[in-house]
Formats: sequence, C-alpha cells, structure tokens
Amino acid sequence: MSGLHDHAHGNGLVGRTAIVTIIVALVVMGLKYLAYWKTGSAALYSDALESIVNVVTAVAALVAVRVSARPPDRTHPFGHHKAEFFSAVLEGVLIVIAAVLIFQEAYQALLNPRTLTEPAAGLAINGLAAAINAGWAGFLISRGRLWKSPALVAGGWHILTDVLTSIGVLVGLILALWTGIMLLDPLLAAFVGVNILWAGYKIISSSMSSLMDEAASPADQEEIRAVILECGEGAIQAHDIRTRHAGRVTFIEFHLVVPGEMSVVESHGICDRIEVALKARIPGSQIVIHVEPDFKAKDKGSVPLGT
Repeated sequence: MSGLHDHAHGNGLVGRTAIVTIIVALVVMGLKYLAYWKTGSAALYSDALESIVNVVTAVAALVAVRVSARPPDRTHPFGHHKAEFFSAVLEGVLIVIAAVLIFQEAYQALLNPRTLTEPAAGLAINGLAAAINAGWAGFLISRGRLWKSPALVAGGWHILTDVLTSIGVLVGLILALWTGIMLLDPLLAAFVGVNILWAGYKIISSSMSSLMDEAASPADQEEIRAVILECGEGAIQAHDIRTRHAGRVTFIEFHLVVPGEMSVVESHGICDRIEVALKARIPGSQIVIHVEPDFKAKDKGSVPLGT
C-alpha cells in the first residue's frame, strides 16, 4: 500500500508542477511580448515566439502527466506511462514550427532593417523573463528526474534552451546598439531559430527512442544484475535479462534457473526476495520472473548465483 501511495503522491506532485509551469510560461510570454512591443526587435520577437511554444507544450505536458497517471485497464494492461513521451514529441514538433516562423521574421527584418525603440526598457524586461525561466528550468529538470517524468524533464531542458538563447539575444542586441550595426538584430533572430531547431531535434530523437522501448540506462542495468546476485541465493543463475522504461516505470524481465528438485514455495520465496530488493533500489519498477529448472541454464549472458 505504501508503494501505491508514494506513486500516487508523485503523480500529484508532477501534476501540480505542470500547472505551475503553465502559469510561469504565461507570465514569461507576456513579459517577452512587452519587450518586443517596446523595441520592435526581430530578435526579441523570436524570443517571444518561442514562449508561445512553452505555453502550448506546458498544457500538453499537463494532459500527458494526467493520462500517464491512470491505472492499467482492460485495453491498456501495462498502464498509460508512455503518454508523456507523446507530449515530448509534440513539444519537439512545435519547436520546429516556431523555428520556421522565426526564420521568416528574420528574413523580413533583413529586407527591411528596423530602428529599435526604447531598447533599454525592452532589454530589462526580457532579462527579467530570462531570470524567471532560468529558475524554473532548474526546478523542472531536477524534479522531473527525481519523479521520473520525461515530460517535465523535456520541458525543463527546452526552457533552459530558451534561457540560453535569451542571454545570447540580450548580449547581441547590446552589441548592436553599442556598435550601431543593426543588421545584428535579424541575424540574432536567425541564431535563435537554429538553436531551438536543434533543441527540437534532440527532444524528438530522445522521445522516439523511448517509444521504441529503449532499454534502461547502463547504470540501472548494472544495479539490476547486482541485486539479482545479492538476493538470488538458492538459485543457480539468471539469464535473458531484459528491460525497458516508460515514463516513471522501468519494466524488468528475466529467467531464474533453480534446482530441478526445488519446490514451488522455495522458488517463489527467492523471487519475492529479488522483487522486493529491485523495487527498493529502482523505484517504480515492475518485475516479471520466469522460473526454470536446472537443465534450462545458459552459459552466455547469465548471472551465476550458485546454490
């Protein structure tokens, strides 16, 4: 019961964090558009346009988190954990669309150079928006990893990319105002477009790997083998160890070879011992163990346990 309670508590925390992310994204979007309105800068426009993506993807993340928290049912017996990966893919696609719009604005600004109005106020407002984003990005990444929420982690990394491009835009515009080379404004907008295009590619690539049942991390796989070795006393070996992860859940399957004369009760006790240890060391794991008699032992890729 405590494991179910912890899982539900984690889902609630992720959901509330996703709601706050929407509020933060709306505030930052408003600040960035105010900065663009005051200056007329193509670079600040590109920064503001990206914030629209932040709002839309924050909403998508909230929906995905709530869907992934649903318990297994008849049509989805393994749960709905992969919903968050679809949210991350959507975020990547929207980033690509935003990049195309930014390139269009940069091109128009190159054809028709603009004089910036109220640059000091615009830069100060955009700097405030970047500071808010930086603090929230760090929180999302750390909490998303702790709660094993790919939607929150993807959102945090995207916002962090937004922060870095905002800093680049601010520095570039200061240089443009200092040198009088206003061509830097549309060039900075194009730079933002390229940067978020790369971010979109990385998010889509990572999410697609997870949707294709990517194995658990090497560190987790080593941990799994260590647990089996520590807790498998009485069995002969474990082999065909397979893993995959979906959202906050890691699925673990393997074959456990036991002496042919061992009773069902004894072999079940070994399985219980291993499962308890795995769930303690890898939170959110779901384990399936197939017990086999000794003549099913394999030499290749096995974890020898002894008896």
